[in-house]
Amino acid sequence: MATKTKTGANGTTEALETFMAKGTDSMKQSFERMMGSYDKLASFSKENVDAFVQATTAATKGLEAINSEILSFSKQSVEDSMSAAKAAMKARSVQEFVELNSDFSKTAFDHYVGQVTKLGDMIATTARESVEPISGRLTAAANMVKAGQLAS
Repeated sequence: MATKTKTGANGTTEALETFMAKGTDSMKQSFERMMGSYDKLASFSKENVDAFVQATTAATKGLEAINSEILSFSKQSVEDSMSAAKAAMKARSVQEFVELNSDFSKTAFDHYVGQVTKLGDMIATTARESVEPISGRLTAAANMVKAGQLAS
């Protein structure tokens, strides 16, 4: 009977050791999966920050260019207005004054329309370039969720 008890104890010990080994392996695999998911999430977060920096940089550069364009146009408009006013003051007749004023108005309107078109293009380009990096990250996030990459 003593032999049976020894064998029973050895069997229990072996079963316990097997159980502990499997438990340790399972914990190790779970930890490795968790760390892999953490690494993916950390990398994804870094890429999100990089995209935000790119978007902010694009927006800043675009706004600086727009501001510079507006300033330049305003300066040119003031100079053109001053020249037109000087020319109008030198008019020798009402007819000449009206013609000079009419020519200036047409030219100023054409320049204004051209400037509005140019600014519209600049704004659209700035918006597109500012949104592109963020849009890319949203697409990447959707793909990760769809593929379940963060869960594995």
